Amino acid sequence: MSKFFKDMKKFRKYIGFSAKSSLKSEVAGSYLGWIWWILEPLLFMMVYWFIYTVIFRRTGEYITLYILIGLTLWNFFSKNLTSSVRIVAANKATVAKVYIPKYALIMSIMLQNGFKMAISFLIIVAFMIYYKVQLTIYVLWLIPIFITLFLVSFGLNCIIAHFGVFVEDLRNVINVVLRVMFYMSGVFYELVSRGTGKSVIPEPFATLLSKCNPMAFLMTSTRNCLIYSSNVGYKVLAAWFVLGILLAIGGVKLIYKYENSYIKVI
Repeated sequence: MSKFFKDMKKFRKYIGFSAKSSLKSEVAGSYLGWIWWILEPLLFMMVYWFIYTVIFRRTGEYITLYILIGLTLWNFFSKNLTSSVRIVAANKATVAKVYIPKYALIMSIMLQNGFKMAISFLIIVAFMIYYKVQLTIYVLWLIPIFITLFLVSFGLNCIIAHFGVFVEDLRNVINVVLRVMFYMSGVFYELVSRGTGKSVIPEPFATLLSKCNPMAFLMTSTRNCLIYSSNVGYKVLAAWFVLGILLAIGGVKLIYKYENSYIKVI
């Protein structure tokens, strides 16, 4: 992994410049520009609020804040994965001319989506002020939560980016998997109702999803420390943290081993 840290130091300016350029080009042809980064999470929040409260006829304290936190983490995770599938082919003109570690392209994508996630969290802070939700010492749990989210996402992105070079239909598979995972993560509903303590999803599936699905666990943990001022499951968090490290190491090694053959395929 020493090569990884050397390359990260060498290409850190490229990663930052690439992310900044992509963000600028994304809003260059838009009338509202960067305002869409604020409107998008708010509009989707309204859609899922309507589904949860009107169609499912459920209510809950801080429900809009609850949904917004779920969407913020989910968008970061899902957009990274969908962008990583064909990221090598999408940058063929660049990788064919100069050497760039392919995970640097992934880092650039994650930096872009991380910036958008930061904007969404500013909206979350605004809602917390509106609901008069006070920050407590439990907010410090956000640090290991975000680190774990980054590690798991980065590891999966590297693995998917590798196989995306060789498997043309992988994008379609990932889209289906993400759609299923979305409804199994409790983005806009509670896996377990805090008011009754009853599982919305029958047991033992609710417990399995809340612990074995990384996004369901990280969303619940973020909501617990921000909204409800309570501890997270530190043992499960530690397990996902370790798994995230293993995924990241495995993904980076996979790219290093096969990246010379990517240009021949694409």
